[in-house]
Parts: sequence; C-alpha cells; structure tokens
Amino acid sequence: MMRSAEDLLQELTALDESHRIEAKRARQIDRSIMETICAFANEPGLGGGYLLLGVSRDPQDLFANAYKIHGIDQPDKIQSDLASQCASVFNRPLRPRVSVEELGGKTVVVVYMPEVVPTDKPIYIQNLGLPRGAYRRVGPTDQEGTEDDLVALYAGHQIDTLDAALLSDAEMEDIDPAAIEDYRQQRRAINPDAEELSWSDDDLLRSLGCAKRDSGSLKPTVAGIVLFGSTMALRRCFPMMRIDYIRVPGRQWVENPDHRFDTLEIRAPLFAAIRRATNTVRDELIQSFSLPEGALAREDEPTVPLRVIREAIVNAVMHRSYRIHGAIQIIRYANRLEIRNPGHSIKAEEQLGEPGSETRNPRIAAVLHEVNIAETKGSGIRAMRELMLAHDLLPPTFESSRRPDQFVATFLFHHFLGPDDLTWLRRLTNEPISDEESRALVFVRELGAIDNAAYRAINRTDTLDASGHLRRLRDLELLEMKGGGSRTYYVPGQRFLAAPVVLATEKFLDEPNSHQLTRDSHQSNQNSHQDLVTVPLELAERIPPVGTKPRREIMRALIVDLCRWRALSARELATILNGRGHKPLVRDYLTPMVEEGLLAYTIAAMENHPDQRYTVLAARPESGDLTA
Repeated sequence: MMRSAEDLLQELTALDESHRIEAKRARQIDRSIMETICAFANEPGLGGGYLLLGVSRDPQDLFANAYKIHGIDQPDKIQSDLASQCASVFNRPLRPRVSVEELGGKTVVVVYMPEVVPTDKPIYIQNLGLPRGAYRRVGPTDQEGTEDDLVALYAGHQIDTLDAALLSDAEMEDIDPAAIEDYRQQRRAINPDAEELSWSDDDLLRSLGCAKRDSGSLKPTVAGIVLFGSTMALRRCFPMMRIDYIRVPGRQWVENPDHRFDTLEIRAPLFAAIRRATNTVRDELIQSFSLPEGALAREDEPTVPLRVIREAIVNAVMHRSYRIHGAIQIIRYANRLEIRNPGHSIKAEEQLGEPGSETRNPRIAAVLHEVNIAETKGSGIRAMRELMLAHDLLPPTFESSRRPDQFVATFLFHHFLGPDDLTWLRRLTNEPISDEESRALVFVRELGAIDNAAYRAINRTDTLDASGHLRRLRDLELLEMKGGGSRTYYVPGQRFLAAPVVLATEKFLDEPNSHQLTRDSHQSNQNSHQDLVTVPLELAERIPPVGTKPRREIMRALIVDLCRWRALSARELATILNGRGHKPLVRDYLTPMVEEGLLAYTIAAMENHPDQRYTVLAARPESGDLTA
C-alpha cells in the first residue's frame, strides 16, 4: 500500500534528511527525476523510495525544515511523461506506481519506485552507460555509479571482483614464501588439523583465490599480491598502496610547506602491514597507568583500546578500493585518531554495525577471517563502538563519501562526562540536558561541528530522534544550524561560544603536562567556533596575569616561544595571552615581528588568509619522515 502525500510531507518536515523520500517541484519530468527513479530502483536493501512532486524545500525558511507546496498544473501530462520516460530511458523498462492527491488545497503527484530484483540490476540511464548511469541512493542524494558500485549491483549475477583479477605483469616469483608461512602459522594456531596446511604453496594460493591458471601457467591475482606479495612486487604493482602513519601537532590539518609532518610509510604483505601499523599506533598513543589490585607491576594501556585500533586498521585494508591508487592514512592529532582509506563504503552508512557484511574484496576478507584477524562478518564496527563505550570514550564516527572517494573513521581520545565535562556543561545552560545531547555538545567542542549522521553514530539512535535533539539544542542557542536538507550541520551557537574559559586537568596526547585554554579554532568568513588549545606547562607559567602590562621584550620572547611550539592564529594567541585584543596584538607585535623575521606566516602568499597562522622558521631537517 502506498503512503499518502500528507504522511510523506510530515516525515520530510520532521527530518533534516530522508533517504527514502525526495521532494521535487517538478514543472516537468526532467533528468533529476530520472536519476532518483534509477537510484531507488538500484539501491540494495533500500526497498525503493518515494517522490513527492509539486513540493520543494522552502529556501526562505532558515530555521525550520519547511517545505512549500507548489502543486502540479497538469498532473495527467506529468503522469504520461513519467511512464513514457521510465519505459524508454533505462536499459530495462520500469513501472513506478503513481497517484494524484490533494495537499494543502493543491494537486500533487506521489510516485513510488520499488527496488528491482537483484537479477535485473544494474538499472542505468542508457545514454550514460555503465558505470556512470547506474545511479545509487546514498543517504538523501542520488549519486552516479562507480566501478565499485557495480560489485554491489551485480551481486545477484555472481561476477568476479577486482581482488580476483589477474595482474598482467605479475608472476609466481613475486610471491613471498615468508608471507605464506606467516599465514600457515596463524592458521595452524587456530586449527592445527586444517586440511589446507598439508597442501603445496601453489595449491594453497589457488584455494584462497590468490592465484589462477592463465594460458597453462599459474599467475597471482590482486589478492595474491596484496596478501602475499614481496615488497618489490607491491611497489611495482601498487606503487601508492601503502599505509602512512602521520603525526599532526595540534587538532587541525594545517598545510605548512616549511614543516613536513612526521610520517612512517608501511609497505609489506597484508599480515605484516597490519601488525606493524597496529604496533605503531599503540606505541604512539599516550599510555594510561594502572596497577590492578594484587599486581606487582604496572600495566599500560593505550588511550584507545588496542582491539579497537587493530579492528579499525583491518577494516581499512579489507574494505579499501584497490582500484584507487592512494595510501591508507592513519592520522594522529592531539585529540583524536583518524583512519582514512580510499573507497567509500559499499554498505549504507545507516547500516554500518548491523549484521551482514558487504565488501568489494571478498577474497582478501575471507583470508583475514580464516586467521581471526578480522571479526566475523558485519561485527567489526559494532565491536569498536561497544569497546569505546565500555572504556567511557565517545563512540567512533564513520563518514563515507564519494567525492572524494574515501571512508573516514574517527576515534576521539576524550573520556565522556568526566568532572571537567560536567562543570563545562553546567556553565553552558541551566536547562536539563540528556546524556545523548551532552555527547553531542562534547563532540562539537572537540571537532567543531556535528550533523545528523554523527549524532546517530555517537548515540546509536535513528534519524528522527537525532533531528529532534539537534533542533532542541539549536532552540536553546547551544548550536547553530547551517546548510539545509542533506547538507544540514550544526556548529557552536551563541550560548556555547559565550561559555567561560575551561581549565581542564585532562592530560593530552602531545603534552603530558599541559594547561588548557578555550580558543577560536577557525576564523573564516562562514563560521567561528570554540575549541581548546593545549599549552605546555612551562609556557603557561610565563603567561602574564590578567590586567598586568608586561615589558615588551618579555611579551615578544613569549610569543616567539609559543609560535615555535606550534603555529597559532592571532585570535589563538590573544586568547592564550588572557584575552588581549587580537587586533592590537597584530598591530603592536605580530606584524612587526614578521617584518623583522622573528615570525613567519604559514600562508605566505596571502597575508589576510582566514586560516593564517604565525610560526617560527627554525632550522629543521629537510624531511620529517621516520624510519620504517
């Protein structure tokens, strides 16, 4: 039974976004309507979706999620054109269900396009061809198809995936025997009687889908080289497919040509690469001291649970797109860990953590599952969420995007609702705030913004609940809404920004002995929001008290040392220096010190760039790369 126009409009108004409903003004049946029809027909597991024609989002309403009813002047013509184009535009004729209704005293058209059966997929716009014309429904948007999308859309046809493909310039000599032995040892530890342990290396590789016969000879597949290839073969066949571990000072990625980030490049067969990356992150993260009752020695644990780190890295190498020549990046900021892998998630974002797994690399995934490196299908993300919560950490967030084509997992080091958080939240408002809303506010403080998807991720709730809570925080002036529709997000509001300075006792990753001060972390034409600067204790002790006027040479020396510690904006420096005005600071100190060569701009080509910061160009090595 089809839903009514009134029902659809109520849901649209209640949500910031909807993946199963699309409202369009629809003066005629145009290309955008055909793209949405195609996406609803294709999207696996969505069950189809609705178009509400004659209704559009009201651009004049900046605060509520309001829609305007325009109506359809010629509903019979719209129906006729829709049926005609659905029968001729696609590679297969489509038959959507259509009804004409009255809404707000005007005529509208409701269209329901069911999901087609798997054997009829992919549906695509013929004049675009494959893969572009095979649109998919990604959140509330229609996205052009990619090569990786064809894996999901052709799932009902049993086609081979990229990891099963042969490499034209690879030979069996490119397989590293030590990597095969590594697999055998791990498999033996799980099941000493596994029959494949008695097979030859060639037979083992064939059984794993890592080698195939081609013109009478055995050749490695993509999975074979990725899992068992020698370092030389990996560099030749996949020159950019490595894992980069990157240290970034502070909380933002600031491009500075004079200071290259410390990086570690990991290029090895997959088992060794996972171990090396996991150990690197573990050793780098701040260690928390614990002495269990009855224990004779201390036990150190990383800020983020080791199993979470390992699972996140495995998830990245297992689900990345090997069509894209790019590295997996593990970026360690002062307050979080980000893992970025090439290739969007084949599984819908709202289904992440649910049972069942969809992967573009089934042979690689199968091998990792066999040796218990990867969780059972579909449970890895759920396990990460539960472990973070069990350690009183904010749950991780996951962002899948097609432009750029990547997947980002973010893990905050912040322990949720400690004494400092509770003090800070009490200063924000006297209104009762739920734990879920408190998580959202702490998340915004740490990362600067939040959207519906991030709220759902950290609170494990649905879209409707998330929209309601975010709007309540907006109404309390704790958050401010930006964008609209699928691009809606929230940044700190007036009452959030007016909160007093926070002096926290938490120890951060980069500076174990530190002093925290609130500051503006972004100064742009669009938005500014409150964040935290972590100042080393030896510098914090030199900051002049409020109301004092230190000698000029003392201030200049302190500013140089602060900017040598890390690049800082004028507003950040003003806040650190106990609220001194940033404009006088620029006029009396910063600009003259740049002219004298004591300081330098991080963006030298544009002095007034909104993200401009000041730094000290001390002598440093040409590269900050670490030894692998």
